[in-house]
Amino acid sequence: MARPLSKIAPDWWDYTTIDKSILDDAANLTPEDLLGLSRDGFRVVFYDTLEDFYLAEALEYISAWRQSSPDAPAGICGPIGPTEQLPLVARIVNALDIDLHSAHFWGMDEWVLGGREVAEDHPLSFARADRELCFGRIRPDLAMPDANLHFPKADPSEYVSSWEGVRCAVMQGGQGDIKHWAFNDPPKRQGAYVDAPPSPQEYMALGTRVVDLHPVTVMQNARTSGGGKVDIVPNQAVTVGPVQTMKAEKVSIWHAGAHDNAFGQRLTTLMIAKRLPDSAVPMSLLALHPNVQFNFFRGGIGSCGVEMH
Repeated sequence: MARPLSKIAPDWWDYTTIDKSILDDAANLTPEDLLGLSRDGFRVVFYDTLEDFYLAEALEYISAWRQSSPDAPAGICGPIGPTEQLPLVARIVNALDIDLHSAHFWGMDEWVLGGREVAEDHPLSFARADRELCFGRIRPDLAMPDANLHFPKADPSEYVSSWEGVRCAVMQGGQGDIKHWAFNDPPKRQGAYVDAPPSPQEYMALGTRVVDLHPVTVMQNARTSGGGKVDIVPNQAVTVGPVQTMKAEKVSIWHAGAHDNAFGQRLTTLMIAKRLPDSAVPMSLLALHPNVQFNFFRGGIGSCGVEMH
């Protein structure tokens, strides 16, 4: 049977094109059901307060960097979205005198305009946000060398090379409305993918690259970062690829309830737990990674019940 057109953007693939029974099963999951979906290689963790949630996220940076040494450098790949953990990271580094000279950091993505990554003076620049919220707040005597800060560019060759010889202890991420990690969005419904999206194996073979952004992603970033001004949000970005994601020893996704909604949080948890990877739901492809953790703020899980407003 042919897969349905998207109810959101008919020229694209997305979660509205998958089997309705999966959508219905996800919507019926209680918070306790989500906890019960942990399995070998996939762990679900709840936090009762936002303070605990963001502190735990910040401590993943500290844990990763403390594993680094000059002979065995290590680091973390981190998102913009959420960002609340970033000032906490800097505060902990300074308070505990953690030397970052051998540590590394990879930014997940950056906006692209006119074929080039945006400069750090662009109001939505992710590299700028990382520096202002975290790295610029770390004491100079503790700070990692600028050469160890890796931000992706439209020509990703230097960024891709930075993953060789350095261990990525953890890749963090959030989850967008379109069920992506980083900007690994669902693909357009065109060319070889008119009738079906790429197979999980095809999608996971993609490296860091410039991508066209699903309309839902553009709208979401306007809402969360641009005060609703869609016109300032680029339609393209460069994003860390599935190939680099698979190099990370652990993938840790943080659900505060401020980005994706109650249904989306449930859907990807179910699909990863049940090993149902589908490139129309990119986050579900993490079912192919051997060590994934979903972190939930309990107060942000919400309900899929109908409530009129």
